[in-house]
Amino acid sequence: MNRYTSNRSRSPGGRRSETPLGWLGHDARGAGVLATARRHLQIQQAIGAILPPTLGVVCVVAKLEPPRLQLAVPSAAHAAKLRQLAPRIVQALNTQGWNLNEITVRVQAGMPRPGAKAPRPPKEAQPLGPTALGAFETLQESLRPGPLADAVAKLLAHHKG
Repeated sequence: MNRYTSNRSRSPGGRRSETPLGWLGHDARGAGVLATARRHLQIQQAIGAILPPTLGVVCVVAKLEPPRLQLAVPSAAHAAKLRQLAPRIVQALNTQGWNLNEITVRVQAGMPRPGAKAPRPPKEAQPLGPTALGAFETLQESLRPGPLADAVAKLLAHHKG
């Protein structure tokens, strides 16, 4: 019989780690780093849900030291908008259980700027049903020729095609 154990990763106490980062929580320093990372991820998700999508994509938690939160953005325009929204963000985060009084904003030039690659919010348009299409057909019949009649005809062609 082979007396050697396999090369699987085990924690210092002889138990296997439950997660890939499980080994980090076995000493005080590692546990502190892990707890800080988790707090940053949690508040990052909370902020992403509060902010408009275009701003939430570029806003990053730089430092969290209650009662102050520091956020980083790639441009002065983003920073200006974030400063306008700061009181509302603080209020929303406090209702979620975060103890914050102040949000500071830092512009970091090295952050990637949003561009053509930035994800767009999903389209929430729903196709027109038969009742709506019938109403637009009735409207088209009663319109005089002009820009509005052309727009209704284009809408009908798009939704029927």
